[in-house]
Amino acid sequence: MPCRPEDLPGVSPQALSTAWEAARAAAAAEHWGPHRTLLFQDGPVLALADADAACWAEAVDRLAGLDTLPGLALCLRLLALVDLLGRARWMAGLFAIGRDGIEIHPALLSAAATQGLDAAGRFDESGMKRLLSGRIAGAPAGRGAEAG
Repeated sequence: MPCRPEDLPGVSPQALSTAWEAARAAAAAEHWGPHRTLLFQDGPVLALADADAACWAEAVDRLAGLDTLPGLALCLRLLALVDLLGRARWMAGLFAIGRDGIEIHPALLSAAATQGLDAAGRFDESGMKRLLSGRIAGAPAGRGAEAG
């Protein structure tokens, strides 16, 4: 890849939502993708060897193309969001899982679409928490973290 994960551009919340739905549909249809290795300029090597990650990456590849920076940014943000939902217990109120899939709070979707990734292609949990606490409380982005 011609850049590092932390240099990837943001995406629109709508694009992230569309990618989520495409990935969910691919998993339900068992359209498993190949394991992929992403080599970044002056950065890490990310292996998407997990079956679910490979499936979701394949869905994003079909949707937006992993050979483009926007497609790659979309894929890594989607995978970073799934990772964050799994490890950040404080986010439990920002999404609901039901029969028809998962409903994600618009503030979380917006934050995941625009918040920077780290060198490993993940979201910084504390930074995301600060950002979301301001957005959900109604404060402008970046505010509210100082108060709490």
